[in-house]
Amino acid sequence: MEHAINYEQDFYSWLMYNAQLLKEKRFSELDIENIAEELESMGRRDKRELLSRLTVLLAHLLKWQFQPVRRSKSWERTIDEQREQIYLILSDSPSLKYQLENEISHAYDLSVKAAAKETGMKKTIFPETCPFASEQILDENFYPDAVMVC
Repeated sequence: MEHAINYEQDFYSWLMYNAQLLKEKRFSELDIENIAEELESMGRRDKRELLSRLTVLLAHLLKWQFQPVRRSKSWERTIDEQREQIYLILSDSPSLKYQLENEISHAYDLSVKAAAKETGMKKTIFPETCPFASEQILDENFYPDAVMVC
């Protein structure tokens, strides 16, 4: 029970202690249950981070496309930053590339809500499904052409 108390009371100490046990191959002393939970949590965290970055990126691509007169260096920098961070996430966790299309689809729904809220435009103005291919989304040179809204 010492592991559970230690885990609940001082996460960092618990983490360092279990890391040391692993290095020393003292497997029988490991807090297996909490280690497994933390590993699963790490995987979910990376996936959530990817979703979050894609959502911000797609929202800015939509704003870039649907509000060309409001384009700014700030928007461009946000687009670039999200792409850079997505690249790092996918470099650190290449298996997430296989989930990219699903994450783009999920992120697109969220990005339409964000873009509508930020621009004051109706959600129905934006395409129902993501108008950008995954290659375009991740391409550092891609910025969508303007769409005129009446």
